[in-house]
Amino acid sequence: MTQTDPNASNVEQRPAYEELQVVGEQLLSKVKELIHEGNVRRIIIKQDGYTIMEIPLTVGVVSVLVAPMLAAIGAIGALIAQCSIEVVRTERSSDVPPAGE
Repeated sequence: MTQTDPNASNVEQRPAYEELQVVGEQLLSKVKELIHEGNVRRIIIKQDGYTIMEIPLTVGVVSVLVAPMLAAIGAIGALIAQCSIEVVRTERSSDVPPAGE
């Protein structure tokens, strides 16, 4: 008889990365849109290759904790001209089509 880990799922989870280029005034609205999508695990705001802000979005993040971050993102958006948003999503490997299809 073999033992199985009750916490392990049958579907393998792997992060999917996406990078978006935005102008400063679009930064706050794009971050809000990403937060509302629900499958985003981490948002990283970068300018010229340097990480300005990193926002972990886990199940336990409550809107009370997100509000001060959004205020800071609004201030950053007002100060910088162009930046990139790196989005880390968790997607099931079965949802991702094989390469070449």
